[in-house]
Amino acid sequence: MTTGNQIPERTIGQLVSDATNDLSTLVRGEIELAKSEVTESVNRAGKGGVAMAIAGVLALYALGLLFFAAAWGIEAAGLPLWAGLLIVAGVILLVVGGLVFFGLKEFKKVKPTPEKAITNAQQTVNTLKASIKPTKSGASA
Repeated sequence: MTTGNQIPERTIGQLVSDATNDLSTLVRGEIELAKSEVTESVNRAGKGGVAMAIAGVLALYALGLLFFAAAWGIEAAGLPLWAGLLIVAGVILLVVGGLVFFGLKEFKKVKPTPEKAITNAQQTVNTLKASIKPTKSGASA
Protein backbone atom coordinates (compact mmCIF):
# COMPACT_ATOMS: atom_id res chain seq x y z
CA MET A 1 0.00 0.00 0.00
CA THR A 2 1.41 3.40 -0.95
CA THR A 3 0.51 6.79 0.34
CA GLY A 4 0.61 10.08 -1.56
CA ASN A 5 3.91 11.10 0.09
CA GLN A 6 5.99 8.12 -1.06
CA ILE A 7 8.37 8.37 -3.97
CA PRO A 8 7.89 5.60 -6.51
CA GLU A 9 10.76 3.13 -6.72
CA ARG A 10 13.11 3.73 -9.58
CA THR A 11 14.36 1.04 -11.90
CA ILE A 12 17.96 -0.07 -12.05
CA GLY A 13 18.24 1.56 -15.45
CA GLN A 14 17.13 4.88 -14.01
CA LEU A 15 19.57 4.56 -11.13
CA VAL A 16 22.44 3.75 -13.50
CA SER A 17 21.44 6.67 -15.72
CA ASP A 18 21.34 9.04 -12.75
CA ALA A 19 24.70 7.77 -11.49
CA THR A 20 26.22 8.21 -14.95
CA ASN A 21 24.87 11.76 -15.20
CA ASP A 22 26.12 12.61 -11.71
CA LEU A 23 29.54 11.17 -12.47
CA SER A 24 29.67 13.05 -15.76
CA THR A 25 28.78 16.31 -13.99
CA LEU A 26 31.41 15.65 -11.33
CA VAL A 27 34.10 14.94 -13.92
CA ARG A 28 33.17 18.06 -15.91
CA GLY A 29 33.39 20.13 -12.74
CA GLU A 30 36.80 18.70 -11.89
CA ILE A 31 38.05 19.37 -15.42
CA GLU A 32 36.77 22.95 -15.24
CA LEU A 33 38.53 23.44 -11.89
CA ALA A 34 41.77 22.04 -13.31
CA LYS A 35 41.49 24.34 -16.34
CA SER A 36 41.06 27.41 -14.16
CA GLU A 37 44.01 26.42 -11.95
CA VAL A 38 46.24 25.78 -14.95
CA THR A 39 45.16 29.04 -16.61
CA GLU A 40 46.06 30.99 -13.49
CA SER A 41 49.42 29.24 -13.23
CA VAL A 42 50.19 29.86 -16.90
CA ASN A 43 49.35 33.56 -16.53
CA ARG A 44 51.67 33.85 -13.54
CA ALA A 45 54.40 31.94 -15.35
CA GLY A 46 54.04 34.29 -18.33
CA LYS A 47 54.41 37.37 -16.15
CA GLY A 48 57.41 35.81 -14.42
CA GLY A 49 58.94 34.89 -17.78
CA VAL A 50 58.61 38.46 -19.06
CA ALA A 51 60.23 39.82 -15.91
CA MET A 52 63.09 37.33 -16.23
CA ALA A 53 63.61 38.20 -19.91
CA ILE A 54 63.83 41.91 -19.12
CA ALA A 55 66.23 41.16 -16.27
CA GLY A 56 68.35 39.04 -18.61
CA VAL A 57 68.61 41.81 -21.21
CA LEU A 58 69.59 44.37 -18.58
CA ALA A 59 72.13 41.94 -17.13
CA LEU A 60 73.72 41.55 -20.56
CA TYR A 61 74.06 45.32 -20.88
CA ALA A 62 75.64 45.46 -17.42
CA LEU A 63 77.99 42.60 -18.31
CA GLY A 64 79.18 44.48 -21.39
CA LEU A 65 79.88 47.55 -19.28
CA LEU A 66 81.80 45.42 -16.79
CA PHE A 67 83.94 44.02 -19.60
CA PHE A 68 84.80 47.53 -20.78
CA ALA A 69 85.52 48.57 -17.20
CA ALA A 70 87.89 45.62 -16.84
CA ALA A 71 89.69 46.60 -20.04
CA TRP A 72 90.01 50.21 -18.84
CA GLY A 73 91.23 48.93 -15.48
CA ILE A 74 93.97 47.00 -17.26
CA GLU A 75 94.82 50.20 -19.15
CA ALA A 76 95.02 52.09 -15.86
CA ALA A 77 97.46 49.44 -14.63
CA GLY A 78 99.88 50.48 -17.37
CA LEU A 79 99.05 48.45 -20.48
CA PRO A 80 97.57 50.01 -23.62
CA LEU A 81 93.78 49.88 -24.10
CA TRP A 82 94.06 47.42 -26.97
CA ALA A 83 95.93 45.00 -24.69
CA GLY A 84 93.28 45.31 -22.00
CA LEU A 85 90.52 44.62 -24.54
CA LEU A 86 92.49 41.65 -25.89
CA ILE A 87 93.00 40.20 -22.41
CA VAL A 88 89.30 40.58 -21.54
CA ALA A 89 88.29 39.01 -24.87
CA GLY A 90 90.68 36.09 -24.25
CA VAL A 91 89.21 35.45 -20.82
CA ILE A 92 85.69 35.58 -22.27
CA LEU A 93 86.68 33.10 -25.00
CA LEU A 94 88.11 30.72 -22.37
CA VAL A 95 84.84 30.86 -20.43
CA VAL A 96 82.86 30.32 -23.66
CA GLY A 97 85.02 27.30 -24.54
CA GLY A 98 84.44 25.76 -21.12
CA LEU A 99 80.70 26.30 -21.38
CA VAL A 100 80.60 24.78 -24.89
CA PHE A 101 82.51 21.73 -23.65
CA PHE A 102 80.14 21.35 -20.70
CA GLY A 103 77.08 21.85 -22.92
CA LEU A 104 78.17 19.23 -25.44
CA LYS A 105 78.87 16.76 -22.64
CA GLU A 106 75.37 17.33 -21.25
CA PHE A 107 73.77 17.03 -24.71
CA LYS A 108 75.33 13.59 -25.10
CA LYS A 109 73.51 12.50 -21.93
CA VAL A 110 70.09 13.49 -23.31
CA LYS A 111 67.67 10.62 -23.83
CA PRO A 112 64.83 11.69 -26.14
CA THR A 113 62.47 8.95 -25.00
CA PRO A 114 60.71 8.99 -21.63
CA GLU A 115 62.07 5.60 -20.57
CA LYS A 116 60.55 5.59 -17.07
CA ALA A 117 57.09 6.43 -18.40
CA ILE A 118 57.33 3.76 -21.09
CA THR A 119 58.47 1.15 -18.57
CA ASN A 120 55.68 2.12 -16.19
CA ALA A 121 53.07 1.92 -18.99
CA GLN A 122 54.37 -1.50 -20.06
CA GLN A 123 54.16 -2.75 -16.47
CA THR A 124 50.60 -1.48 -16.21
CA VAL A 125 49.62 -3.19 -19.48
CA ASN A 126 51.26 -6.46 -18.38
CA THR A 127 49.49 -6.30 -15.01
CA LEU A 128 46.14 -5.68 -16.66
CA LYS A 129 46.72 -8.50 -19.16
CA ALA A 130 47.64 -10.86 -16.34
CA SER A 131 44.50 -9.98 -14.38
CA ILE A 132 42.26 -10.46 -17.43
CA LYS A 133 43.66 -13.83 -18.55
CA PRO A 134 41.60 -16.71 -17.21
CA THR A 135 43.52 -19.15 -15.11
CA LYS A 136 43.89 -22.51 -16.77
CA SER A 137 42.82 -25.28 -14.48
CA GLY A 138 42.11 -28.88 -15.22
CA ALA A 139 38.40 -28.75 -14.42
CA SER A 140 35.84 -26.22 -15.47
CA ALA A 141 32.87 -25.33 -13.29
